[in-house]
Amino acid sequence: MGEARDKAELAQKAATSLAKLDSISRNQALLAMADALEREQDYLLAENALDVAAAQEKGIEESLIDRLLLNEGRISAIADALRTLAGQNDPIGALTEGRTLYNGLRLRRIRVPLGVVAMIYEARPNVTADAAGLCLKTANACLLRGGSIANHSNISMTRVLYEAGLAAGLPEFWLQSIETTDRAATTELMTLTGLIDVLIPRGSASLIRTTVENARVPVIETGEGNCHLYIHEAADPEIIVPIALNAKTQRPGVCNAIESVLIDAVVAEHLAPPLLEALAEADVLIHADETIFALAQGLGDKVSRQTVQAEAADWGREYLCLELSIKCVSGVEEAIEHINRYSTHHSEAILSQDYAAVSRFLEEVDSAAVYANASTRFTDGGEFGLGAEIGISTQKLHARGPMGLDALTSTKFIIEGDGQIRA
Repeated sequence: MGEARDKAELAQKAATSLAKLDSISRNQALLAMADALEREQDYLLAENALDVAAAQEKGIEESLIDRLLLNEGRISAIADALRTLAGQNDPIGALTEGRTLYNGLRLRRIRVPLGVVAMIYEARPNVTADAAGLCLKTANACLLRGGSIANHSNISMTRVLYEAGLAAGLPEFWLQSIETTDRAATTELMTLTGLIDVLIPRGSASLIRTTVENARVPVIETGEGNCHLYIHEAADPEIIVPIALNAKTQRPGVCNAIESVLIDAVVAEHLAPPLLEALAEADVLIHADETIFALAQGLGDKVSRQTVQAEAADWGREYLCLELSIKCVSGVEEAIEHINRYSTHHSEAILSQDYAAVSRFLEEVDSAAVYANASTRFTDGGEFGLGAEIGISTQKLHARGPMGLDALTSTKFIIEGDGQIRA
């Protein structure tokens, strides 16, 4: 047996004890964990600095280092997310359905914990706290497998959270992190049928694909984010640049940042130049179709230097950096067809003042979150009022979109009778 199996067995025992804990006890532990993060801030920042320095020495791209980096503000935000969770309604035991059957049986369906929730993730120490908090709130044991690039950060944060929870009365092994950097531990984790109730991968497309293809335990797929912004011919010119810049440049390395812009060809000559100039000024490299590339060549040296001709592969690419593709389309129908073909079904937006076009886009685009006249950057558990999130699901079974508390629960039927037998 390896570390993953050993810790999964301990987590399974802890899950039984967690399921018996009342909501008050779990909420008090969440508050204690938040306080501990801020109290141990210097320790956490020192461990994180080791990871950041190693990543920079290896030449890791800046977008990944940004995800890895902790600072006082980010630790404070992580702690506040735990406090927000403590204040939310407890989903465990919540009634989702109740009725009396034809034969007098009284039926209820309530929310219950999943059991042992495991996560595989990369370069995101904040996920350690988010996962621990969400699992605790839903009375699930939590087993974490962070990426080697953030090993110091993940292990130190797990230790701080675990000790705070233990001191607050949580059972042993309620939270664990697989500490070896040996990839065999990840492979083992994927195969622990009967010990892991659900496995959630969160990270690169290759990580998610590998997990989905090789896991023998149930997986909730959190997808990559090839998100689109569609500029319809009836778009308000005043909102195009602010929304596009926010959706692309605020944090280009996150999954809800846009990677592709579509624009109606009939207004491209009028609406595209200000957008191209703003993107170029923000140092965004533009992969443009023939029409947009030709427009860019007449907009000065800065724009022309920042614009290259798009290849077919660009329409399906998640750049995760200051790059995006721009393509002209003939109207809302082609835009929808293009998005449904190339999207990863994460988040898409339309800019338009045409009610019919907006309605069609919102109805026909097959993604987890679809926006009208707003940035895709709002696809987030905190922004949606879910508290911390454990990931953004792009699949359709069990959970879709930002996954908060309900996504980490199952249900069971409780039936009470008075001696009924079935004829």
